[in-house]
Amino acid sequence: MTVDADEFEAGQRAREYFHGLTLLPGAWTVLRLDGRGFSRFTEQHFDKPFDERFGEHMVTTATALLNELGARYAYTESDEISLLLPPGFDLFGRGVEKLVSISAGIASATFTHAAGVPAHFDSRVWLGVSVADVADYFSWRQSDAARCALNGWCYWTLRKTGLSRSQATRALDGATTSGKNELLYQHGINFNELPAWQRRGIGLWWEAFELAGHDPVRGVDVTATRRRVHVERELPMKDAYRALILRVADAS
Repeated sequence: MTVDADEFEAGQRAREYFHGLTLLPGAWTVLRLDGRGFSRFTEQHFDKPFDERFGEHMVTTATALLNELGARYAYTESDEISLLLPPGFDLFGRGVEKLVSISAGIASATFTHAAGVPAHFDSRVWLGVSVADVADYFSWRQSDAARCALNGWCYWTLRKTGLSRSQATRALDGATTSGKNELLYQHGINFNELPAWQRRGIGLWWEAFELAGHDPVRGVDVTATRRRVHVERELPMKDAYRALILRVADAS
């Protein structure tokens, strides 16, 4: 039986059921990327509970995503990165498959190159209809950063006293926030005095700056406005953080 080549190809392409799935027009979009299997991966290659080298690799990865995808804001905490895309972006025709696969590819390649060991990220999509939704999202992720940081410090403090994985996990089961803070205090650690980037995450956004130069044709000194990525390791909290997100999100 002879099959028309064009008809055959069209039939196969029709089976790519999700290829035409696109994000809602006019919606705020966040791509959230997570390290795959990073609990064991970081235990093998980095210090615990926090390693400055790992933090810098995540900043490098977030910067690459910010540049490559034209995002407005990036936020990284623990082994995740959230990338804010404004309502008017039209990269890859807003195709979901393209956005999640390419963002995961960029993150995996960048982190692997920076760390020198293979690492993999997955990616998912969050949608919001207003800038207030965006502020809610990043406030939620910052809360998660604080919770994970406290748990991580408690867990690894107990592990370093000789407790096994299961023993440390059981010791923290049902513990309150105040109880966890007290546990750290008994080991000489004041959680509120730990580096802000560990407790609140790191934010990245575009900032304008003036670059001095010289115009050889006119023979005069000139200044040009350029933009660069600002990395903030001392993020504010709560209402002040929401205000920052609203300002950055609304920046054109």
